[in-house]
Order: sequence, then C-alpha cells, then structure tokens
Amino acid sequence: MTRTVLLFGDSNTHGTMPMPDLDFDGRFDRGERWAGRLARLLPDWEVIAEGHPGRTTVHDDPVEGAHRNGLTVLPALLESHRPLDLVLIMLGTNDLKQRFSVNACDIALSLERLVRVIRASEAGPDGGAPEVLLVAPPPILEVGCLAGMFAGGAAKSRGLAAETRSAARRLDVPFLDAGEVVAVSPVDGIHYDSEANPALAEAFAAAIRAHFPD
Repeated sequence: MTRTVLLFGDSNTHGTMPMPDLDFDGRFDRGERWAGRLARLLPDWEVIAEGHPGRTTVHDDPVEGAHRNGLTVLPALLESHRPLDLVLIMLGTNDLKQRFSVNACDIALSLERLVRVIRASEAGPDGGAPEVLLVAPPPILEVGCLAGMFAGGAAKSRGLAAETRSAARRLDVPFLDAGEVVAVSPVDGIHYDSEANPALAEAFAAAIRAHFPD
C-alpha cells in the first residue's frame, strides 16, 4: 500500500537556486530538486512537496507577507492532503531574518508548536495523527545579496541543530541534522547548490526507511 509524506518547508524545499541578486528567481528543474529525487528513491511513497520561499515557523512576515506564516497555512495543507502518514518538517531558516528577533531556542519551540498542530489534526490514516520527522536546516552564512536581511543570523543558526534535537527528544519524534549532510551555498549563504539535492534525497530516504518501515 502506498504511503504519503508531506514535505513542509521553505525555499530549500521549493528548490530555489542560490541567488546572485534579489531579482533572481531561479528554481532547480523538477527532477533535479531533492524532493523529486526523494520520490524516485521511495517508489512506495507518494511524496508531496510543499515548500514556500520565505516560509517561517509561526511568524507573519511584515515585509514579505503574512501568508508566509507556516503555522497559519499548516492546518489547511494537512486537510487538503489527508490522509498523511508522515510530515517532514524542515523550517527555521527564515526565522533567522533580523526582522523577527528570535533565537535558536525560540525557533525550536516554534517547531514544537507545529508538531503539536500535526498531532491534533486527525489528518493521518483512520483519523489518527501523521508521524513527524523533524529536520534542522544547516547553519547559514551572512554573504551576498541576503546578508543584510539575515544580519546576526549566522551565529544563531549554529545553535539551531542542538535546540531542534532537544525539541525532537521532548516530542519523541525522529530527528535529522541536515547540516551533517549539506552546507549552504557561498553565493547567498541560504540556499543549496545542485550537489546538495542528491545528498539530501538520499539522507531523507534512509531516515524514512529506518524510522518508518513497512
């Protein structure tokens, strides 16, 4: 029986390419993105990519729009794609923007809130709750056209994996540190170069097989 995983993320789930300037809107081809590669590695799963550039965990963005608030849109996504066996959450990078003034602990607590929404959603099989795989994004760099937007974020980002791991432990959900698999591009310090796509797909496929076997 085919199972379904929802990939709930931001521009790095969307497939946004490293940005040489703020006007750039390049996106990796569908088959090249890590989400597309993951689908090929997991033929017994339906893989639904829900990546929105600029998506935060729980914050309305006063500059880029309130619709980028992950907490706001998550219930609708859970309902529209139900039944879901698994939700993979990889968020937190956009929370590092200077405008939000939050630290790594705050971001991890925000991720906990998203998990609680998923557990209360009845969006899993037979009206139960989907499983969750919590992923910490890799640390960022303050370089290129996005450096000003993320000023002060690099130092905060280096503590995000540990805080997210602790949140996963409190929630009793599997955890993966994407920073152990890939690094951000030196072009803009936020997005991933092409070689990250196969590496992430393989790491996520291995984690899903290990934690959610048939």
